[in-house]
Amino acid sequence: MNKLLKTISILATFGMLLVLVGGALVTKTESGMGCGSSWPLCDGEIIPSVITPELIIELSHRLVSGAVGILVLLLSVLSWKFIGHIREVKLLSFTSLFFLVLQALIGAAAVMWGQSDFVLAMHFGISLISFASIFLLTLLIFEIDKKFDARSLVIEPKLRMQIYALTAYILVVVYTGAFVRYADASMTCGSWPLCSSTTPFSDLYFGQWIQMGHRFAAGIAFVWTVLLFFKIIKSYKGNRVMLIGWTAALILMILQVTLGAMIIFTMLNLYIALLHALVITCYFGVLSYFVLLSTRSAKYEKERAESE
Repeated sequence: MNKLLKTISILATFGMLLVLVGGALVTKTESGMGCGSSWPLCDGEIIPSVITPELIIELSHRLVSGAVGILVLLLSVLSWKFIGHIREVKLLSFTSLFFLVLQALIGAAAVMWGQSDFVLAMHFGISLISFASIFLLTLLIFEIDKKFDARSLVIEPKLRMQIYALTAYILVVVYTGAFVRYADASMTCGSWPLCSSTTPFSDLYFGQWIQMGHRFAAGIAFVWTVLLFFKIIKSYKGNRVMLIGWTAALILMILQVTLGAMIIFTMLNLYIALLHALVITCYFGVLSYFVLLSTRSAKYEKERAESE
């Protein structure tokens, strides 16, 4: 059963990555209505009579999402049953399935009745929370925390609060990025990092304010990640999980900002845009692991204080 659980967790994790990248592909190629206003079938037909590229992309996304939904359901039930004694497992099992269903319902509602850009922009962030929950379940199943001796890790309260705050803030940054896509504001600024090299702060219209708002938010996330990295390098020199994890987080953040700039320079190259979605997903996954470690550190700290 342990081998089966590990296999399902790996399939669910990579499957959820495909769902996230597939959703970004649907948005980037404007294939959201490729199946018409029908859901879950395309144009109300089991086998579509008219095949278009948009239909193939949208239908593939629905099929992958459905298959991953089954995997996540299996993962949640089996994790609850066999490793439910681990403190975080039951909550993660619930959130992984709940947010996956929620993002599917928002996607279905967008197809059948239409939604505002503000609501649609939540779609990616909700999927991100589901991915993070599945990713953490996978790490717990593989006992990564034991291999890194994470139990001995003591994260100071101020750093824990920064990790919580940065993780929540990244969801805001992701929302602004998704809003840029849904509001068709991806190329409203033809220059980078400022909107215009001639008049960078004046005469901006709504779409440009959306684009610059996302860049400003992403800039704060970049600086925040760099500062935390140097703080951790200084304070946790001997801890592998902190050093490896935050080095990975820094590399992913640098790559994310670089890809964001390349989207502008390449005039919305599809592969660059999909990588942009993939990298932020991986970055959020790393942060979510440090949220888990932070909550454990707080718990152990409380237990030690009570035993003294």
